[in-house]
Amino acid sequence: MSEYVSTGAIKVLEIIGISEKSFDDAVSQAVAKASETIQGITGVEVTSQTARVKDGKVTQYHTTVKLAFAVK
Repeated sequence: MSEYVSTGAIKVLEIIGISEKSFDDAVSQAVAKASETIQGITGVEVTSQTARVKDGKVTQYHTTVKLAFAVK
């Protein structure tokens, strides 16, 4: 399947990626984990970023993303 969908339909799924490293890694974690069960992810949109803080330090990064993939 090509990366570009010219006809048909696209499904959009919202998930939250979690990382102890960075927001970028949280996005990568979300895509990697979703790719285990969803084939053909063609795009990702970051909709929000939050973090957990403990003792004045960021301990966990959360990134809410929307993943797009073709409906088969």
